[in-house]
Amino acid sequence: MKKIHLLFIVLVSSYSSYAQVFTNKPVGKKNAEIIDSLKNSDYPYSLPIWGAKATKAGYDLPYSAGISVQYLWQKQDLFINNLFVGFNNGPMYNLDEIVRFDNSVSEAAGVNIRPDIWVFPFLNVYGIFAKSRPSTTVGFGVWVPDSTDVWKEVFSTSTKAEFDAFSAGFGLTPTIGVAGGFIALDMNFTWTDVDALDKPAFSFIFDPRFGKSFKLKKPEQNIAMWVGGFRWSINSDTKGSLPLGDLFNTEELGEKIDQGYARVENAQFQVDTWWDGLTPLEQNNPVNKAKYSTANRALQAAGNFLNAADAAVDNSGNSNVQYSLEKRPAMKWNFMIGGQFQYNKHWMLRAEYGFLGTRNHFFAGLQYRFGL
Repeated sequence: MKKIHLLFIVLVSSYSSYAQVFTNKPVGKKNAEIIDSLKNSDYPYSLPIWGAKATKAGYDLPYSAGISVQYLWQKQDLFINNLFVGFNNGPMYNLDEIVRFDNSVSEAAGVNIRPDIWVFPFLNVYGIFAKSRPSTTVGFGVWVPDSTDVWKEVFSTSTKAEFDAFSAGFGLTPTIGVAGGFIALDMNFTWTDVDALDKPAFSFIFDPRFGKSFKLKKPEQNIAMWVGGFRWSINSDTKGSLPLGDLFNTEELGEKIDQGYARVENAQFQVDTWWDGLTPLEQNNPVNKAKYSTANRALQAAGNFLNAADAAVDNSGNSNVQYSLEKRPAMKWNFMIGGQFQYNKHWMLRAEYGFLGTRNHFFAGLQYRFGL
């Protein structure tokens, strides 16, 4: 079972790309010379569309095409429900009622390549190609009720799985210069392929930000700073399969299954003893009937799971685990701060850090731009 938990979380590895530069509109008397120069210059490139008009209006446009390489890291807590688990392509058991997760954490690091073009002065379009190494750490337990209707843990374990993943997708960044700063509404759509999943995991990222550029002494050099939010969502339905031996020490798992058997049998004995000790009138009480039915349902589910897991351990060399679940980020939003150093209009260095609650991310990258 533990095995399964780890697997699901792996799906969360998704990588985003970010708008690298922004259309800027210089304002103020100190920028009068730059503004006049822009308005009187001829725009030499085909892209972006309406680039010449934007330049005449006083907007300082970045070069229309670019490519960037970025290192990315992210860590995210997940909520998991509607969990089904099976072994060796056998029956799938619904474990929602009896499984409780101590922690479900996805972490990933990788490299991202992002080509982009400015289609319009206010719209950047880019592609995403990323190679990553996601990992999933999951702790969970199987809980059943006793004769006093108190739920107790009969089986627990934790595990960590690591995978190789490839992501591809695209993004859009509407942006505009405002009062000497810029507003950007970055959004991207990414599909991540992991061998353990039946189909690629889809993610959507929306990260609005507001920032401002500060000129340096050398021409074309500046530093940009921004703040904003980061919202991450993933497709909720996930199915997959993994070899049992890749996730667990099967000898240790077998010992925990034996302990689980004993605890389930003891809980069943307590429930049966309590029920048999009731009078017919008490047994017909709707509260007692519901309590007895819930206990038997949970104990049967725990027993079925342990039986299937035990059979899989006995044949661990050829065993695999199938799983189906729904998951979502524990927090969809976090706060971000970032900055970029522009050496000239061709080369930029940038970094960003996102934090707040159960989600953190960091990236640093280098970009080269050119005109089309």
